[in-house]
Amino acid sequence: MTAVISPPAPLGSKRRSTQKRRQRTLTWILAVISLFTVAPLLAVVVLALSPADAPTIPYAAPSSLTFENIVRIFNVGEFPLWLWNSFVYSTVSVVVVLLTASMAAYALARKRFPGRNALLWAIIATLMVPVQATLIPTFILVSKMGGVNTLWGLILPTLANAQAIFLIRQFVKDMPEELFDAARIDGAGEWRTFWQIVLPLIRPVLATLAIFVFLWHWNDLLWPLVVGQSDTARTLTVGLATLNTETASTSNVMAATLVSFIPCLVIFALLQKHIVASITHSGVKG
Repeated sequence: MTAVISPPAPLGSKRRSTQKRRQRTLTWILAVISLFTVAPLLAVVVLALSPADAPTIPYAAPSSLTFENIVRIFNVGEFPLWLWNSFVYSTVSVVVVLLTASMAAYALARKRFPGRNALLWAIIATLMVPVQATLIPTFILVSKMGGVNTLWGLILPTLANAQAIFLIRQFVKDMPEELFDAARIDGAGEWRTFWQIVLPLIRPVLATLAIFVFLWHWNDLLWPLVVGQSDTARTLTVGLATLNTETASTSNVMAATLVSFIPCLVIFALLQKHIVASITHSGVKG
């Protein structure tokens, strides 16, 4: 009998098979990494919803879950006031930082004036100075102005954001010059050009910066710890740090941590699509 020799598999099918194996391997690797990333958050949720007297992880899984800890935490110390202070600190800082940074970026990108490049490099140079190096001088200035234990003293020193100015400037600089020529032909002034042309076109980068600025202020501990010296002037992060030294159970501390995480999750869920638009804009030119 004559043996039948099957033809070799096409080269394209071998490549597709190899790519599928690599994709499956990469998927499993990412799944394991995701599990390690999400595990601490799941532990916080379980501990926050566990009864105060129930055995909890890692020793045992709770037999029931309850929202009593979340309700109880609002009666611990000045927790509602800490939550409000953090919300005001983060929200006001985001609005003012984006407004002032976008104005400065527009001027540095589109206006020609003496010392523009020197001013830009001076702003970039401030990114190299660690926050700890300016902490004491900033506190002395705020203290002389009477800003200790006040919200405005907490907010004011954080409004000048060099990173936001630099990032927005890059977006404004990449805008077509024809847009500004058309605005000048239509008789639009600088203020109208900024509000009706520049701001709508830089919404992706503004949304991206809003997320980062909000998270930075919401999770900030060092500066609020220095300025907010009274119990009523603390932010949520400082308040959570003090809960560990008071008569608060682990479930209450985890419930407070879970509550502090919710605003960050909401902000990211609302603005995440703009991050994709920002990456697309910065990665595709022309």
